[in-house]
Amino acid sequence: MLRLAPWLITALLVGPILAGLAMAALPAFGYLPALGGDSLSLDPWRDLFAQPGLARSVAISFSSGIATTAVSLTVVVLFLAGASGNRLDRWIRRMVSPLLSIPHAAAAFGLAFLIAPSGLVSRALSPTVTGWERPPDLLIVQDPWGLSLMAGLVVKEIPFLLLMSLAALHQIDAEHRVALARSLGYRPTIAWLKVVLPSLYPLIRLPVFAVIAYASSVVDVAMILGPTLPPTLSVSLLTWFNDPDLSRRFMASAGALLQLGVTLAALASWWGLECLVRRLGRGWMAGGQRQRGERRLRIAGKALILLAAITALVGIAGLAINSLAGFWRFPDGLPQTVTLQHWQRALPSLGGPVAATLMIAGTATLLAVGLVLAALENEQRSGRQPAQGQLTSALTLLYLPLIVPQIAFLFGLVVVMEALGTRPTRWLVIFGHLLFVLPYVFLSMSEAYRRFDPRWSRVALTLGATPNDAFWRVRLPMLLAPLLTAMAVGLAVSIGQYLPTLLLGAGRVSTVTTEAVALAAGGNRRLIGVWALVQASLPLLGFIIAVGLPRLLWSNRRGMRGTP
Repeated sequence: MLRLAPWLITALLVGPILAGLAMAALPAFGYLPALGGDSLSLDPWRDLFAQPGLARSVAISFSSGIATTAVSLTVVVLFLAGASGNRLDRWIRRMVSPLLSIPHAAAAFGLAFLIAPSGLVSRALSPTVTGWERPPDLLIVQDPWGLSLMAGLVVKEIPFLLLMSLAALHQIDAEHRVALARSLGYRPTIAWLKVVLPSLYPLIRLPVFAVIAYASSVVDVAMILGPTLPPTLSVSLLTWFNDPDLSRRFMASAGALLQLGVTLAALASWWGLECLVRRLGRGWMAGGQRQRGERRLRIAGKALILLAAITALVGIAGLAINSLAGFWRFPDGLPQTVTLQHWQRALPSLGGPVAATLMIAGTATLLAVGLVLAALENEQRSGRQPAQGQLTSALTLLYLPLIVPQIAFLFGLVVVMEALGTRPTRWLVIFGHLLFVLPYVFLSMSEAYRRFDPRWSRVALTLGATPNDAFWRVRLPMLLAPLLTAMAVGLAVSIGQYLPTLLLGAGRVSTVTTEAVALAAGGNRRLIGVWALVQASLPLLGFIIAVGLPRLLWSNRRGMRGTP
C-alpha cells in the first residue's frame, strides 16, 4: 500500500488541476452546453478584450508577481548572507513560523490599518512631524499602481522563502563553504554570496516560482490592498464568475486562461532574469573582490528583514487595538476609550465560521499528513530516497498546485463538479483545501524525515520489531516535533484559503477567512479588527501546540523537542 502513496498524491493533485484547466478552456472558446454554448467561438475573447482597463489589470498582476518575488528573495538572501548568529538573527529565525502562520488576509488588514491615511503610522507622526490635524487626502491603500498590494505580499512571502531557504541550507554544508572562502580573505557576507548562493538557489527555485504564481494571481489580498478601478485581473475574474448574468461565465473562462498566460509570462520573465543575473554574476564571482560593500549589504539585509517582521507584528497589534477601540479621533495615537462592545456584537456570529474553519483545516491537514508520511516512509523502505535537493519522479508534480494559479483551474473544477451533480458541501471544500495543504506539509516534513538517522530503525528491527512497529514506536515519536510543525503549517495554509472555499463552497460554506474578506467592502475597522484578529489567532494556536507539546512530553529528553 505504501508504494501507491506517491502515485495517489500525484493523481489527487494533477487530476483535478488538469480537469479544471480543460473545463476552463472549453467555455473560453464558447462551448458549454449547459449555458447554451453548443459550438466553438471566439466571442468570449472578444468580450474579454473589450473590457475597460483590462491592459492595466494585466500589467498590475504581472508586475506584482515579479516585483514581490524580487524584493522578497533579495531581503532573504541579504539576511542569510549577513547572519552572524547573534541574538537578532536567532530571534528572526524563531519568528519565521509565527509570521508564516499569519494568514494573508489578516496580514493585509494589519498593513492597511498601519499605512492608511488615518492609520497607526500617520497617527504616530502627527501632528509633530507632519503637521496633520486631519487625515491627509492620499490614496495609499488600494493605490492605482498596486504598491500597497506588493508591500502586503512582500511581508508575507519573506517568511515563506526564509523557511524554505533554511531547510535547503542543511543540504549544502554552508558553514564549511563560508569557512573555506574566509580562509582566502573574503568577508563573511561576500563569501556567502559567492560560494553558498549559487548552490542554494536551485534548491529553492520551485518555492520562488510558487511565490511568483501566487503574487500574480492572488485574490483576497488584492481585494483588501489592491487597486479597484480597475482591479487586478484575478479580482475581475471573480466578479465576472459571480455575476448573475450566467453568460459572463464564458468571458470569465477566457479570463482564467489569460490569467494562466500572465503567470506563465511572469515565470518566463523570471527565468530570463535568472539567465541575465547568471551571466552578469560570473564576472563578479571571478573578480576577486573580497570586502567591497560588505558592511552595507550586511546592514541592509538585517534592517530590511527586521522592518518586515516589525511591520507584520505591529499590523496584528493594530488589529487588536481597533477591535477594542471606542472613540478614537485623529491624530490621537491610542483610542480615548476601550470597549468590548465590538467583540460582544461579533461573538454570536463567530461560532459557526470558527467551527467550520477548524473542522475543514483539521480534516485537510490530517489527510495531508497521512499521505505525506506514507510517501516518505515508502522512500525509506524502498531505498529510493532522492539525492539532495531532488524529488522522486512521482512527487515532482506535487508543486503543481503552487505554480498553477488557483483562479485559472478552480473555475473549471467548479464546472466539473456541477456536471457531475456534486453539490457544494464542506467535504468538497476540504478536498479543495487538500490540494494546497499537501505541498506545504510535504515541504515542511520531508527534510526532517529524510535526515532521520536510519540506524534507529535498524536497532528496532534487530530487536525483533516489524517495519510497522519501528515506524510507530521509534521513527514517529522521534519526529514528533517536525511532524507537529508540519501540521501547524498545514492548518495555517488551510485557514488562509479564500478562493477554494468561496468557489467550491458556492458561498454556502462560511469560514473566518471568507467572512473577514467580505467585511473589507464595508470599511468598519472595529468589526474587521475582530474577525481578522480571530483569523490570525487560529493558526498561531497550532504553532503554540507544535512547540509546547514536545516540551511537555519530552521534558527530560531535550534532543527530542525539536528546539535548541
